[in-house]
Amino acid sequence: MAKSERLLQLMQALRVLPSPVTAHRLAEEMDVSLRTIYRDIDSLRVAGARIEGERGFGYQLTEDYALPPQTLTRIEIEALALGLGEIKCIGDPMLADAAASVLAKVAATLPSEREQQLFHAISKIYRPQPRFTFAIDIAPIRTACWNEQAVKIDYQDHNNDVSTRVIYPLSLMYTERKLTILSWCCKREDFRMFRTDRILAVEITDISFRPKRVSLLNQYLAKLTARETED
Repeated sequence: MAKSERLLQLMQALRVLPSPVTAHRLAEEMDVSLRTIYRDIDSLRVAGARIEGERGFGYQLTEDYALPPQTLTRIEIEALALGLGEIKCIGDPMLADAAASVLAKVAATLPSEREQQLFHAISKIYRPQPRFTFAIDIAPIRTACWNEQAVKIDYQDHNNDVSTRVIYPLSLMYTERKLTILSWCCKREDFRMFRTDRILAVEITDISFRPKRVSLLNQYLAKLTARETED
């Protein structure tokens, strides 16, 4: 295997394997010696890849300059075009604009042949109507998730009873038919799902739950998985 191809494979391994990944694990993945892994990591660092870590502790790719988008394969381009097409059909204007922006940015880095493949991909999404309709503006909730700020909502349940809740928004979950906020409910002191089509009002508070979002979300997802296994 040529060194250039091996370096590309090493970059991909650093991307997909859980970080930090040890040199032994990389050598096993690449089917090369430890010495080769150490040399290749040095070569990638010289080429501009920011790889943190050292021998005995493991490595983590933090800034990826060594493998630009023009190395995308044909099927990766198809997946990208299909995924961005689906996002445009969700019905969220903010995400639709972001998808169009991503498409333009990626296309600008591709060589002419790959650019044409991206814009004329054989995989298409056809949805005459948006997949979701939104009664409220999702942008403040998304911002609250990013910033790990509690949100006060007025929520109408399936019995049409309205209550005011303060929640920690952990994730926006796009299911088959509904957009749901996976949350920690301060009133119930437990995890709850809130459908966005039942939210009547949203107010971002000054209450921060940083840095708990990831750990709370992992707990919630584990709880949901356990529930599905029991069922």
